[in-house]
This record gives sequence, C-alpha cells and structure tokens, in this order.
Amino acid sequence: MAEPATATQAAAPAVPQLKDELDIVIPTIRNLDFLEMWRPFFQPYHLIIVQDGDPSKTIKVPDGFDYELYNRNDINRILGPKASCISFKDSACRCFGYMVSKKKYIFTIDDDCFVAKDPSGKAINALEQHIKNLLSPSTPFFFNTLYDPFRDGADFVRGYPFSLREGVPTAVSHGLWLNIPDYDAPTQLVKPLERNTRFVDAVLTIPKGTLFPMCGMNLAFDRELIGPAMYFGLMGDGQPIGRYDDMWAGWCTKVICDHLALGVKTGLPYIYHSKASNPFVNLRKEYKGIFWQEEIIPFFQQIVLPKDCTTVQKCYIELAKQVKEKLSKVDPYFDKLAEAMVTWIEAWDELNPTGSSVTNGKAK
Repeated sequence: MAEPATATQAAAPAVPQLKDELDIVIPTIRNLDFLEMWRPFFQPYHLIIVQDGDPSKTIKVPDGFDYELYNRNDINRILGPKASCISFKDSACRCFGYMVSKKKYIFTIDDDCFVAKDPSGKAINALEQHIKNLLSPSTPFFFNTLYDPFRDGADFVRGYPFSLREGVPTAVSHGLWLNIPDYDAPTQLVKPLERNTRFVDAVLTIPKGTLFPMCGMNLAFDRELIGPAMYFGLMGDGQPIGRYDDMWAGWCTKVICDHLALGVKTGLPYIYHSKASNPFVNLRKEYKGIFWQEEIIPFFQQIVLPKDCTTVQKCYIELAKQVKEKLSKVDPYFDKLAEAMVTWIEAWDELNPTGSSVTNGKAK
C-alpha cells in the first residue's frame, strides 16, 4: 500500500518558482499540523487559511509560515451583506480565499492531504508540478496521443495539425491522489477498503466539450485567467446539498474555459489523501446531488455562451442567468444558487476592481 513521505524525505527546490506570484489556500476546522510535512515545499509561499465552523475557536498554525487567517466573522466584516454567497460548515468556504488573494496563481489543498511518494520512493513536490502544468500550454482542440506534448521527452505526434501546436494558455491544473480515492458515498459504501496505489506518470489536456469531475483537494489555477469562475457554490449549513462544491466549480469553469479558448490539465501531481470521510454522512450530504447531476450535467453539455461574453465575469453572469432559467424546475435551490452566483461576481469585482475588465481572449 502507498504510504506518505516523511518531512525528512521532502527536499525543497533550490529556487521556489512563482514565490511572489502564488498563494496557497487552505480551508480547515482544525490545527494545521499537516503543514509540517509540507514545510520544505510550502514555507516560501504565502498561505491564506479560511477557518470554517466556530469563529471563536483558535486554529494553531506551525511557526515559520507566512499566512493570513480568516474566520466567519472576518468574511462577514469584509463582504457585508454579500457574505451570504460564501458557504458555511463546508469546504466550499475556501473560495473566499480566492477572492481576497492578490496573486496571479492559486494552489488549494485540504488539510488531510500529505506528501506522496513516486514509484522510486522520492517525495513529490505537488506544487512544483502544478506550476509546470500552469506555465505550459494546453491542447484542448486536438488530442495528442502522447498526452502532454510540452513535457520533457514528449512532442506532438505525426498527424497533429501544425496550426494547433502553439496551444492555448492553461487556466487549471487538476491533480490526483494516492491512498483514499475521491469517491461518492455509494461507491465508498460498496468499496470501503479500496485504496488507489496506481501512480500514472502522465498529464493530459481535457478536450474541448468534455466535462470532468473536479476535485478541490489538490488543485491549482491561474487566478487572473479564470478566478471569477472558481465559485464553489452554496453548500453545507442551511443548504440541501454538500460535497458538490468543487463539482459545480469544475463544470462552470470548464464551460467558460472552452468558450474563452483556455486549457484544463489533469493527472500529475499526486498527493497522499490520508482520511476517508464517513460514507453515511457523505450520503446524507450528497443524495440530492446524485439525482440532480443527471440533469445538471446535460445542462452544462448543452450550454452555448454568446460571443459578446469576452470576460470570465460576463460568462459567469450569463451562466447564472441560464441556471435560473433552466435548472429552477429541478429544485428551487437553483434559484438561490443563481442569485448567489451573481452576488459572488459582484463581491469579486468589489475586492478586485482592476480585474473586472480583464479580457481573456476571443470567444470560441
């Protein structure tokens, strides 16, 4: 069975890439002892910690990290009435960290994710691999059978159109997990002992027009290119659904990336996911989503965004409009979600006024 690396096995890179251009966002309800294992890789970077749950509880962060910590009181103070768009008692609260960051790139990780080892036993610097993914182009318009052609030792195969070999900017890097897989509750229930020990040494671009189930526990993205679409929805306390926060953000983000000619990569890097959540608790959170997704996914598959949607914000407002028009028949929750999507964009633009007019390329 795969085991996590130890702190002594993890060697920091000589010169940390994007040290002043990347924030690490961590949602949590507990002390962040897990950071000790990540210290060689994370310590040069700024952390944004979003504390969920009881704001009177004191969260302890190991010494030596540069961080800012926000709890629910801070969210209410900063956003005022618009704080209603940030979920409570759910890891979806992490997207508040995306909003208050001022860096170009974001890496987000859960507090039960440890440093994994590759098949040779070497500790994996997940952040370094995410940065490689984000800084190299994506190829969503034609699939390369050698996967990522921009990786060392790979290239475009015979028959790949030369006109498409420049690629497009990569907006999202989606990493994977060893040990505890990211399963839904029914799959957890029938496979309680299953562990992922298979390390696949590959990165690929998800093709245009193809949706995917995005997991938020090991994720990086270009905040300037796609940040306003990384809204993790209304989940948790007071909502009829949970554990679909990253799914929702992934569906919205992929549709917008396809429209704006941006890329999404998945595969490396791996982290070691250490804790299996309770499948019965998960089922209670997920059960409506399990039914709803059979209508939500066709909705996203059929979306066409107008050509005048030339920014992420314009795309997202249009998505909110279509959610209200077409998903409200599924459940009244989607009316509330559509309104929260608009509130999210308004709050984003208030905190990031210079980013509200950024154009991310021509609509495809």
